[in-house]
Amino acid sequence: MSPKSEKDKSNSVISKIYLIVYNFTLVIGWSYILCLLTRYYITNDFKNQSLWDTVQKNLFIFQNAAALEIFHAAFGLVRSNPVITTFQVLSRVMVVCGVLLATPSSAAAASIGLPIALLAWSVTEIIRYGYYFANLIGYVSHILVWLRYTTFIALYPIGVTGELLCFYSAQQYASKNPDLWSYSLPNTWNFTFSYHYLLIAVMLLYIPLFPQMYLHMFAQRKKILGAPSTAKKVK
Repeated sequence: MSPKSEKDKSNSVISKIYLIVYNFTLVIGWSYILCLLTRYYITNDFKNQSLWDTVQKNLFIFQNAAALEIFHAAFGLVRSNPVITTFQVLSRVMVVCGVLLATPSSAAAASIGLPIALLAWSVTEIIRYGYYFANLIGYVSHILVWLRYTTFIALYPIGVTGELLCFYSAQQYASKNPDLWSYSLPNTWNFTFSYHYLLIAVMLLYIPLFPQMYLHMFAQRKKILGAPSTAKKVK
């Protein structure tokens, strides 16, 4: 074996170990977020806290960790499409950093959209990262494959609904507080920026992007699971 081949093999092993650790960590992280969400509503463990106070730190860490997936796709560590991965990751990061963190806890973080989004996100990510992890260690059960390419049918629209509700609450607050994260004329740079209109623009982007992403997932489902069986027909 040539030195180059040995180096490529070594890099491949290192990349695989890294991806195994990465995906396993994200499974644990999102499982913990789901646990916090469940405990918040069925126990009194966090009676003096809001849901946002309860999940904020962990959500920030594990959601933003998904940004690494853009680099994974871009550098060929995984087979994902870099453009699609970027849209999927940045939409969530925008909700967490550009909406929930950017507005007071009484605004977007108090919206009913937060628990809706958290439920959809956490279940989706536990299944998704669990599927990737199982693939990397060479054992993927049929039920896990089915969950990976079926649960999105309900969870993706639910998650998007939660995201849009958070956006809506944030833009309502921004409309009443026009100076929030905004830059008005006149100024030295002769430049203006409106956080309120940015939120509205991002919300409008969901109209063309959501159907495309949703249909892409259905195409992936058909590719992996195959078309629904038509063998059994009514005679």
